[in-house]
Amino acid sequence: MNQDTVIAFLILGITIFAFVLDKIRMDIVALLALLSLYLTGLLKVSQVLAGFSNSTVIMITGLFVVGAGLFRTGVADWISQKLLGLAGTDQVSLIIVLMVGTGLLSGFLSNTGTVAVLLPAVVAASVRIKVAPSKLLVPLAVAANVGGLLTLIGTPPNIVVSDALEAAGEGPMGFFEFGLIGLPLLAVAVVYTVFIGRRFLPENKTEERHARVAVSAEELAKSYKLEQSLYRVQVRPQSNLVGKTLAESAIGQDFGISVLLIDHPSAEEEEEEDAHSSKIIGGITDRIRQQTSRISAAETATTPTAKTVIQANQRLLLRGELDAVSRLALKYNLRMDPMSDEERLQTEQDLLSLVEVLITPRSTLIGRTLERTNFARKYGVQVLSVVRRGQPLTDYATQKLTFGDALLVTGVQKQVQLLQNEARNFVVVGESISSKDGVQLDTKSFIAIGAMFMMMGLMLTKLVPAVIAVLITALVMVIAKCITMEQAYRSISWESVVMIAAMLPMSTALQETGGAALIANTMVSMVGGNLMLLLAAMFIVTVTFTQVISNTATSVLLAPIAIKAAQDMGVPARAVMMMVAVGASTAFITPIASPVNMLVLNPGGYKFADFSKSGLPLAVIFMILAIIFVPLIWG
Repeated sequence: MNQDTVIAFLILGITIFAFVLDKIRMDIVALLALLSLYLTGLLKVSQVLAGFSNSTVIMITGLFVVGAGLFRTGVADWISQKLLGLAGTDQVSLIIVLMVGTGLLSGFLSNTGTVAVLLPAVVAASVRIKVAPSKLLVPLAVAANVGGLLTLIGTPPNIVVSDALEAAGEGPMGFFEFGLIGLPLLAVAVVYTVFIGRRFLPENKTEERHARVAVSAEELAKSYKLEQSLYRVQVRPQSNLVGKTLAESAIGQDFGISVLLIDHPSAEEEEEEDAHSSKIIGGITDRIRQQTSRISAAETATTPTAKTVIQANQRLLLRGELDAVSRLALKYNLRMDPMSDEERLQTEQDLLSLVEVLITPRSTLIGRTLERTNFARKYGVQVLSVVRRGQPLTDYATQKLTFGDALLVTGVQKQVQLLQNEARNFVVVGESISSKDGVQLDTKSFIAIGAMFMMMGLMLTKLVPAVIAVLITALVMVIAKCITMEQAYRSISWESVVMIAAMLPMSTALQETGGAALIANTMVSMVGGNLMLLLAAMFIVTVTFTQVISNTATSVLLAPIAIKAAQDMGVPARAVMMMVAVGASTAFITPIASPVNMLVLNPGGYKFADFSKSGLPLAVIFMILAIIFVPLIWG
């Protein structure tokens, strides 16, 4: 082993360790690795920058835009609506339809986007058939991961594998070639889940869960431990708060109280006698409804910001401890505003909505605090609590948000519904938001569908290279206004793009320094020239890496090793590379193995081990089936 090989392995080891540690963003880690390859003299400038012009990177970037066009035009929503409409009310039927449909969608769309679209509908379906969401959401994630194996564009690792084969002179993979193994594995995953896998999944009932998608305001509030925390006060004309902004009042700083809504009472209400004492009514649903029912019209209530000026006779809906609210009322001459039983009945409309939103992988909120993002002012809503991996955060306003965080949000219903338009940043879940019901296709939807079929046709006929077909399709969607250029740029996961582009030189370095050959030779000597053992080894290594780092990064690193091992043994490189692709899609053993797993983690109320209990046996089944069928198909 020469000095360059040692340096290459050292950089590789540090990079993988940084990925697993997950303290630094993946793209920054990859860029640091890229710079290290140049500064140590392993690669030239042209080699370290080659990844940014690589067809794999360009194609993946274009596919983000194509997928966004299908989501923006409502095609994905429409398909998910029709899909769940076929499921009926039987749990087994729902699992079958859900997994088959999700798998097929993931073969053509982003698996993360597919899960984001289906998640609220699946939760609603679980409520309808009286089944815990935890029984359905892992199957949803498994199907999304496995569905990527159906087509060339199903998941980025497929594109990496195809391009690596082409670079090695083996020829690229066909558009549906992955489906020769992907379709049987999806069928096996469905059968396994129906008869075995779902028995390993927890029955997380509402009262047992820490925080997940709830089906009512009361359940949501219990999940986030918000019982007995909402009160309403009225500002008397002589109050010292009159004329001050919320920031100047320091209500939050001094009393730990949040002002959720501000409402101007009607003239009749202003004449009411100011002699009622405060009455704390148990039950969060009653509290929310009672304390907002006197808001006679949605337009009279506003979600305050730090610059909102407090005026006389306004009513403030507060969140805080009773003792703190009482001290606030006493200090600033506020009237505690009681509610009657009649007013309780006026809240069927629920002017104040309470919903849960999940942070998506490409959210602009990741790495920023709620204070820095001015969340309340930007979206016109208030965050009541934040839950991370099942546990509420104490000082959530100053905590940096991460992918998978669940936020309990409240505000005027009209404002809460606008959160649905922020699909890049959140997934809105729960029954409060239902505007997706009855989605209809329009002209732009059909154009997007036509563009998708055009792309498939170009790829199948090979009239143009696959990357050109993707770019043409993306441009058609922009020109046809299925998506604007601004939306197209925002739809691209630049972290993923930069990470892939920066990791490709690592693959080059392993080949240039002989590192790939060394690993491949070691692997070949260990398996003794046995093809099935080599396939098993490639699968195990890929699956292991995929559980802790990006499956795309795993594919980039292992592709040259797999090809070299195949060449050294004189076996078909396509077969060995296919095991890398299958292993990369077996990303369902841990919740951190894939973004879709993180999306369902909080809504399902899962623990880390829940994924392993149901996913590990399926991974073993996948390995056995792949070892048998891959040589038969590509041997």
